[in-house]
Amino acid sequence: MSEQMHPLRIAAAPISWGVCEVPGWGQVLSASTVLSEMSALGVVATEFGPPGYLPAEPGELRELLGPYGIAAIGGFLALALHRDPEAACAAARASAELFAAAGAEVLVLAAATGEQGYDTRSQLDDRQWRTLIGTALEIREIAAGHGLRTVVHPHVGTLVQTGPEVERLLADSDLELCVDTGHLLIGGVDPVELTRRYADRIGHIHLKDVRADLADRVCCGAIEYSAAVRQGLFVPLGDGDVDIETLVRSAHAGGYRGWYVLEQDTALAAGDTAAGPSRDVERSLRRLESIGAALVSAGAGNERIRAVGA
Repeated sequence: MSEQMHPLRIAAAPISWGVCEVPGWGQVLSASTVLSEMSALGVVATEFGPPGYLPAEPGELRELLGPYGIAAIGGFLALALHRDPEAACAAARASAELFAAAGAEVLVLAAATGEQGYDTRSQLDDRQWRTLIGTALEIREIAAGHGLRTVVHPHVGTLVQTGPEVERLLADSDLELCVDTGHLLIGGVDPVELTRRYADRIGHIHLKDVRADLADRVCCGAIEYSAAVRQGLFVPLGDGDVDIETLVRSAHAGGYRGWYVLEQDTALAAGDTAAGPSRDVERSLRRLESIGAALVSAGAGNERIRAVGA
């Protein structure tokens, strides 16, 4: 099979079952429950979830993941890169050590404000911005020392959220991006266009579909991000306003061969079960598999055309 015919590498993340690092976000299902749901859907890889959600001791982590046939590929780490570089690097080093010991490959870094949650954020002056970039580059070196790639995740309620901030990050550094289709759209960035323009800077992809009406309200400050999530901001792939198929096709055509992580941020109320999130993840998974199958079919057709032409 040629490189053009490789299937998509699909993973999941605990946030799709409401597991979030924000205090008071909602009910947190146990790791065994979430992993069991992933395994039942045929998911073979996951991000770690919030620090401490999965065991921090490598042996315990392998013992937990093994029976489910799920590999850990890395995880999300939100750090105040502009405030205390030494503390941020220490936290990143601890996560990188765990990720590497688990056989993971990517550290997904977000420029946190230093406050709890993602509902408010401040603006940085030039000095703080330079500190943010410098700290991110230092963390990339730390992660590389453990065999990990580092990608920066534009994220609602962080210091890299809007189009100008994403463009400035790309201009001021050679850092790679985590393209999160939902957070980019909410920040006013077209994720499909970004993927086309910066194919060589895409290091990781989080796939969400989004209701544009709610995204617009978050973007203009009419509603807080957490409230919008509870009102159904994120929906299964194909049910929202992100052109997921075009984005995947563009990323693939641009040479991206990394993970496509299904991430539908949700928040569970007390007493909610895993059934609803699992139903949504299954719909997204089947949609993404369908897109991947079409890529394989198109690749096979191109191979036949080239063979006939030869």
